[in-house]
Amino acid sequence: MSINRRAAALLPLLLCAAPWLAHAQAYPEKPIHVVVPFAPGGPADAVARILGQELVDTLGQPFIIDNKVGAAGNIGVAQIAKAAPDGYTLGIVPVGNVAVNPSLFPSLPYKVSELQPVAMLAVVENVLVVNASVPAGSVKELLALARQKPGTLSFASPGAGSQAHLAGELMALDGDVQLIHVPYKGIGPALNDVVGGQVTMMFGSLSAVLPFVKSGKLRAIGLASLKRSAAMPELPTVAEQGLPGFEAISWYALMAPAGTPKAIVERLNAETARVLAKPEMKEKFAGLGLEPGAGKPQDIAANIQSESARWSAVIRKRNIKPE
Repeated sequence: MSINRRAAALLPLLLCAAPWLAHAQAYPEKPIHVVVPFAPGGPADAVARILGQELVDTLGQPFIIDNKVGAAGNIGVAQIAKAAPDGYTLGIVPVGNVAVNPSLFPSLPYKVSELQPVAMLAVVENVLVVNASVPAGSVKELLALARQKPGTLSFASPGAGSQAHLAGELMALDGDVQLIHVPYKGIGPALNDVVGGQVTMMFGSLSAVLPFVKSGKLRAIGLASLKRSAAMPELPTVAEQGLPGFEAISWYALMAPAGTPKAIVERLNAETARVLAKPEMKEKFAGLGLEPGAGKPQDIAANIQSESARWSAVIRKRNIKPE
């Protein structure tokens, strides 16, 4: 009798869950919209299109890319967060929009809690480079130079609050040195002035700086991640060179509106992991300067928490304001 009573008590819950379970099993029944909060042609857009082409074969529905540009990606991310949680609106969300912007902007059109992590898609390796004429071949030598000439060494970035900006400020904090931030409107102009010697250094994506390093116009002195890169295995990390724990990586994650059924999230995560594990995907991503991601939704959530703590502290201590 006790078993029957427990079964009877569970019946209403099972009946309530049944529509969602059936929906998840049938998913997807129509095209899936993927919001990219940046312009076509960039890495987020490229990742969305590559992933969409692969997943259409598995899920049987087209992925429609919707570029929503503006406000440092905040407009597009808000559209993802406010969409119906039915699995038919997803989005490509970079680390900055969930771990930096909440501390950087006084108000946002979304809350991080309104987003459901689905899958880590790609990680960007950032490299600290200096102009070839700078008399420093390591992070220790660069910091020593900064101490000898306080307030004279500068670092470029593609804009206030960018990963390159935050990385430079983090190095100044951890290294206890004075550096001058020089913001630009994009990575191209920033790199050009480092190459030209108008600015001392910058943190840039490996794919962006590698041609200049190979040509001898820039010198790579440290990788801004906790492990060395397969593309430049001889290059030590910044953390190895006297700044333990130093990390400033970028990433892109697939996200959905909070409340999206768990079964749909799990299926999307599994299918995405399967696609990213293909050898040809690593090759495609390498051409974009990216490493395929991995992990479960909870891993992304934990990463967002740790990155938020790191960058909110930097933003507060350095009094960083959005442009």
